[in-house]
Amino acid sequence: MITQAIFIIVSLFTLVTALLVVRHPNLFSSALYLVASFFGVASLYVLLEADFLAVVQVMVYIGAISILIIFAIMLSKGMMGKHTSPHNQQDRWVALAGLLLAIILLYFLVALVQWPTTPVGPVPANAIQLLGQDLVGRFVMPFEIASVLLLAALIGAIAIAREREI
Repeated sequence: MITQAIFIIVSLFTLVTALLVVRHPNLFSSALYLVASFFGVASLYVLLEADFLAVVQVMVYIGAISILIIFAIMLSKGMMGKHTSPHNQQDRWVALAGLLLAIILLYFLVALVQWPTTPVGPVPANAIQLLGQDLVGRFVMPFEIASVLLLAALIGAIAIAREREI
């Protein structure tokens, strides 16, 4: 009962901070809300006893991607100009399209997905070893490509910021 209440509270926290990410007018505050949302997702992983995913969430998303986004925002301050407005006339249409897409996806999720009714068998004893082999064997190249792209984005943001100072 207490675990369920904690789960609901953490879920609401995650949803509210995710909503603040897209609705807050200040870009830097929005990035900080993104960090809070990632922390909420990591907390949900802990509550679901997926400790490995929680650690990966904290290390990769909070520790790397969010910090990179914050650095990019700080280094490219003033790129949009002083007379541009962050608001436009498409807010209602985008909200309507997002709601429509969510309803369609929820329909397909409920109607078409065959959810298992019997419990899945026991987890193999070497599950962590198999996961590690998959990560090192099959997914090492996409991971390295993503890290090089993020590094290039950071270097590009620094180069743009240095050009403005000179």
